[in-house]
Amino acid sequence: MIKRRHSLWMSLFLSLVLVLGVFLPAAQVQGTDVNNSVNYSADVIYQIVTDRFHDGNPSNNPTGNLFSANCSNFKKYCGGDWQGIINKIQDGYLTNMGVTALWISQPVENVFAVMNDKDGSTSYHGYWARDFKKPNPFFGNMNDFDRLIQVAHAHGLKVIIDFAPNHTSPASSDEPSYMENGKLYDNGTLLGGYTNDHKNLFQHYGGTDFSSIEDGIYRNLYDLADLNLQNPQVDKYLRDAIKLWLDKGIDGIRMDAVKHMPFGWQKTFMDTIYNHRPVFTFGEWFLGKNEIDPANYAFANESGMSLLDFEYGQKMIQVLRDGTDNWVGFHNMIQRTESAYEQVNDQVTFIDNHDMDRFTKVNGNTRNTDMALAVLLTSRGVPTIYYGTEQYMTGNGDPANRQMMTSFNTNTRAYQIIQALAPLRKANPALAYGTTQERWISPDVYIYERKFGNNVAVVAINKNLSQAANISSFVTSLPSGTYQDALSGLLNGQSLTVNSSGSTQAFTLKAGEVAVWHYTQASSSTPLIGHVGTMMGRAGQTVTIDGVGFGTSNGTVRFGTTAAPILSWNDKQIKVRVPNIATGKYHVSVTRSNGVKSNEYKNFEVLTKQVSVRFIVHNAQTNLGQGVYIVGSVPELGSWDPAKAVGPFYNQVVFKYPSWYMDLSVPAGQTIQFKYIKKDSQGNVVWESGNNHSFTTPADGPGTVEKNWSN
Repeated sequence: MIKRRHSLWMSLFLSLVLVLGVFLPAAQVQGTDVNNSVNYSADVIYQIVTDRFHDGNPSNNPTGNLFSANCSNFKKYCGGDWQGIINKIQDGYLTNMGVTALWISQPVENVFAVMNDKDGSTSYHGYWARDFKKPNPFFGNMNDFDRLIQVAHAHGLKVIIDFAPNHTSPASSDEPSYMENGKLYDNGTLLGGYTNDHKNLFQHYGGTDFSSIEDGIYRNLYDLADLNLQNPQVDKYLRDAIKLWLDKGIDGIRMDAVKHMPFGWQKTFMDTIYNHRPVFTFGEWFLGKNEIDPANYAFANESGMSLLDFEYGQKMIQVLRDGTDNWVGFHNMIQRTESAYEQVNDQVTFIDNHDMDRFTKVNGNTRNTDMALAVLLTSRGVPTIYYGTEQYMTGNGDPANRQMMTSFNTNTRAYQIIQALAPLRKANPALAYGTTQERWISPDVYIYERKFGNNVAVVAINKNLSQAANISSFVTSLPSGTYQDALSGLLNGQSLTVNSSGSTQAFTLKAGEVAVWHYTQASSSTPLIGHVGTMMGRAGQTVTIDGVGFGTSNGTVRFGTTAAPILSWNDKQIKVRVPNIATGKYHVSVTRSNGVKSNEYKNFEVLTKQVSVRFIVHNAQTNLGQGVYIVGSVPELGSWDPAKAVGPFYNQVVFKYPSWYMDLSVPAGQTIQFKYIKKDSQGNVVWESGNNHSFTTPADGPGTVEKNWSN
């Protein structure tokens, strides 16, 4: 009788919660909630193409040829808006799924023109900006955006905006009347267009053929008017624009087309963001299947932002969607990237998105999608779910992969998998911060372990849908005991018994079975850093350190050997200020008040205010295999170490051989010394002769320095 009354009161309470929209936070890795905008390790991101999610306010829909009322034409606006997202937060669809961050389309005002192509393409996707300081009226007004942020935060959801500073909109150098001529506006005031570009707002080197990184940076991406980021007016405009959206309370930024903008300028842009209001930022560097690009790793390690992990996504597609690879290939990717990325757990993982085929095939087996989601949510990195994947939406290629959300059914197995595993990322630090170890592997079977301190999660998957697999005993770090499947049998998972030596008895993984077993330690006597955010900053900026076992009384945080001023301290999170030390890279460590020291979190970069400078050298003749590099007196230029010299420089688009150039991030308002060198693949170095070059960098905004090679 008492039990029944308790159940009745609980039902009434939950009903009241649903009606009032009250947010009940789950048990979580402390400090990774909505108040922490720099750590997403325990979060699950849900990507929304705003126009294609839910129409919450039909009165803001476009009219005429911009709009497809029933969304039968996928190149038109279909009506989704910020109010639609708000509605799906308040009715519990998003929060009950367990996602904790929303990545929405670029919110800025886009072109109103309709492209003169077969289907009349429009800017529904948000990537054809005309004014970065105004909202897209078909998504809502600024009050609607403010309310989206407020409602999301009240329900424990972070908000990430897409941002595309590479370009404005489609334009033609020969036809000023094509679309809107790429015109750029500043809060309603026209700055200029692509033709008759007297202010040099845009680059005019034609369209890229993607043959090289240089070609992709300095030529137009397709027919999109490429912004000249070395123009001081454009540079200031974009910095002011991102500050406007940061001041709105956003919690993250997804930077579009980072492979197609000068890397040096992007680092200065990140410095601006982190100095104004630091938020987690990740960029899009597209990689095809089996493509491995060292420049991708270097960008993630040096730019100040993370990346969408296309290697991960493409490999998952090969293993579980297309069947062109297996778990051995997947685990090889996991091992390679764990060492290639300095902060591998900050890279954003996914199985499909708006630029790829949807993971679920037309008339395909949805079990493959279920298995992929289970692995995604338990792997290293920050998992991202593309809207509608939980409804098994299909569609190959753009725009078929961006159809209107088909259903908000909370009973699909995919929805329930996310619902079960997303909270586990907050409950168990092994999933947020852990390393990955293979425990059993074959082409069809993958058993992997995530571990952080004494926190452990083990995942077993048999991707073969017709044949079971016999698993002889394997060893795990799980303490002895019996563990139930965290998926509660959604994918036919079973319990696992571990003996005192960590071994298990032989068992059978059924066809298509996935099981997740985990152990969470309540406390730790040893401090262990799981995340530092941001990993780049100026002296005095706030840095957040998350992990376990820090203790409840203040100890010491060191950058290298220098103690940092402490702002707050608890057992799982510490906030400090970057100490006033020389620029360069430092390892961060925590020492408890009792003297016990943590692991070292490597390569935090201390810097001063950054500006972008175009370095140009003429008459630098090279032999086959040689490239031109720069080395100089500041860490950004390698601190005179030729092994850390920056380059090779470019010589094909803006300037042509034997002239070389590169846009680099360097300290603002400083006199720096530098020289150019020639290096080959074996590391042989040829220095310029004569005195060092000297240049005083601008105090603000981009600059240029032009020299001749000294023989």
